[in-house]
Amino acid sequence: MGEPFAYFEGNVVPLGDAKVGIMTHALNYGTGCFEGIRGYWVPEDEQVYLFRAREHFERLHRSAHILRMKVRLSPEELTQLACDLVAKSGYREDVYVRPLVYKSAEQVGLSLVRKAEDGSLEDVPDDFFMFTVPFGAYLDLDKPIRVTISPWRRIDDNVIPPRAKVTGLYINSALATSQAKELGFDEAIMLNSDGSVSEGPGENIFMLRDGKLITTGPDSNILEGITRHAVMTLAQEELGIEVVERRIARTELYIADELFFTGTAAQISAIGEVDGRVIGSGEIGPVTARLQKVFFDAVRNRNPKYGDWCAAVYPVSAGVS
Repeated sequence: MGEPFAYFEGNVVPLGDAKVGIMTHALNYGTGCFEGIRGYWVPEDEQVYLFRAREHFERLHRSAHILRMKVRLSPEELTQLACDLVAKSGYREDVYVRPLVYKSAEQVGLSLVRKAEDGSLEDVPDDFFMFTVPFGAYLDLDKPIRVTISPWRRIDDNVIPPRAKVTGLYINSALATSQAKELGFDEAIMLNSDGSVSEGPGENIFMLRDGKLITTGPDSNILEGITRHAVMTLAQEELGIEVVERRIARTELYIADELFFTGTAAQISAIGEVDGRVIGSGEIGPVTARLQKVFFDAVRNRNPKYGDWCAAVYPVSAGVS
């Protein structure tokens, strides 16, 4: 791999040259939104495949709209830009692509709008950058993880909208996952203000009970996950399992047949224990294992049915060489 590159202020530059000033609005007030896109290196294809990049960039557009920001490139243009950045860096390993729209004005004042010279209100200026880095497994995929219910509650939609990937929102997640790790767990599960299950700090959650796959819905203050949607599709189309979106009570987790997290970072990560209660056999459950297999086949472009989920980075005829 050569030097990693970034797209910054309208130009492709070495990653080390992409810097913002200390007065930048987003740095001081958390006024940005982002995506995380995983790229899978497949040696037999000499190819990196970006997983559902267009869908991620469509969600970035929606997040930006909520924060009164504009993404000046279309999802298709952003997908091509992401492929170009990965290719220019020459990755031959799994990668992570981070696009971010942010309030770029260097000013003090937390409002998303400001007075223009003519006295009218205008949106605080924004900008966009994107960078790539190598990225391995975030959670252990080969054995179940141990989790705990966090005392930190998930932020409500009327506080900071969780359906938008807002940079400042992730303090909520950082507090939850940090405390879980300090207590000896691998990750946390967050509850809503009413005590029902929301999701993990950076993951959606699925529960298998009585042969049905159950997951919390948008009314539970979740991020509407791209990987979540893929898993729901694969469960129904490849495994023939009914998927139900509904509220989940905390104690339902304790008696689930199987539990797992999904997400760009987590992928599909089995949960073997919650608050000291063993889930199922305590091992990776059979449904979770089957979903992991069909998922990794899909994201590595080994199932033609889901070929449109995979954006190839390198020219097919040339590979990386």
